[in-house]
Amino acid sequence: MDAPLWTEAYAPSLAELPQDDARETLERTVDEPLNLLLQGPPGSGKTAAARALARETHDNPDSDLIEINVADFFGRTKTEIKNDPRFEGFLVGRSDMSKRDMINHVLKESASYAPVAGDHKTLLLDNAEAVREDFQQALRRIMEQHHRTTRFIVTTRQPSKLIPPIRSRCFPVTVRAPTSEEIVSVLEPIVEAEAVDYDADGLEFVAGYAGGNLREAILAAQTTAVDADEITMSAAYEVLGEVGLGEEISAMMDDAETGAFTDARKTLDDLLVDEGLDGGEVLDAILEQGRKRYQGERLAELHSLAADIEFDMQEGTSDRIHVSHLLAELGRET
Repeated sequence: MDAPLWTEAYAPSLAELPQDDARETLERTVDEPLNLLLQGPPGSGKTAAARALARETHDNPDSDLIEINVADFFGRTKTEIKNDPRFEGFLVGRSDMSKRDMINHVLKESASYAPVAGDHKTLLLDNAEAVREDFQQALRRIMEQHHRTTRFIVTTRQPSKLIPPIRSRCFPVTVRAPTSEEIVSVLEPIVEAEAVDYDADGLEFVAGYAGGNLREAILAAQTTAVDADEITMSAAYEVLGEVGLGEEISAMMDDAETGAFTDARKTLDDLLVDEGLDGGEVLDAILEQGRKRYQGERLAELHSLAADIEFDMQEGTSDRIHVSHLLAELGRET
């Protein structure tokens, strides 16, 4: 899809958030920069809500909103972190740092510098459930040190995985999965702005297909519009019935098997972050593809490895790290 993604082109304002309860709570914090914990399922709009709040709050949001996704750090190598253009300015001449110190330094520097406009800036830490406890302790200290000039917004699907000192320093805001009616209310002005022919049944089908995942609904509507030039029930059914994760999962497994782990991890990040999947969903998709490409002992080994990974995900803190381990094992077994 060469056109700009509708999720980016039609990023909502604070007033356009479909969940009334979350919107009203966030509107009350525009003039009172509390630390916030946005909690809710994948695709419910947590990150979009944080960005909308920052645009409403800051005169210069491009400079005074700093976004850090956990996937930017955890599971990446020191070299990958150091070469990231968002962080390299903080790490010049610090190649001798341990990875732990490198991450802590970036977090501290991001929180410490003065806002460009106004009296505070916003530091958004996305998908925080994957932050290890020792890093959460470091984050707690940074929040204590820089609370006067930095509003911290933490988003997570699993607030129970955050340590109590972080939860106690943030006002909780639940961003629930939008209803089908709320999703339709978001899709309708988008498709009208794009001058796409549609009918109510088509939008309702797309909303039902997404199952409460607003991001997936918008992308599904765009896919249908591009492929069918309209969004009707029959067009959406034909297009979306053919859309799945098979191509992305297959390419990720191909990269893993040939040793292209950086590419495989990038696809994994896209699935976990952009598509809003959790590790279990990615694991199920890998098994589905595995049954198509492997047989006998190799397939049995994949199922055994997947069972171990699933157990580790239940006990651990980062789906990305555990699924990355499975991809590494695929490379070793070829």
